[in-house]
Amino acid sequence: MAKRRKHIQPRFGPERAFGEVLRQIRTGRELSQEELGEVCQSERTFISMLERGLVSPTLRTIVKIAKGLGLAPSEVVRKVEQSPFYRA
Repeated sequence: MAKRRKHIQPRFGPERAFGEVLRQIRTGRELSQEELGEVCQSERTFISMLERGLVSPTLRTIVKIAKGLGLAPSEVVRKVEQSPFYRA
């Protein structure tokens, strides 16, 4: 049986900042990861990986998630830039 690779969560960077912002917005709207995934036509596990900073969102993903949350993509990116975890 193949050994599973461990996911290492980044401490800083745009992926971590995006994940933290996404989690704050989602929980502020009292949505579960599954509910957000349904609205955005994504899997719950993908939302989880985004929130943990394990995957980098594409522009298409940012637009889709922002639309699902009822926000402009620029507003989401602005919040990411203001995050203490953001270091480009």
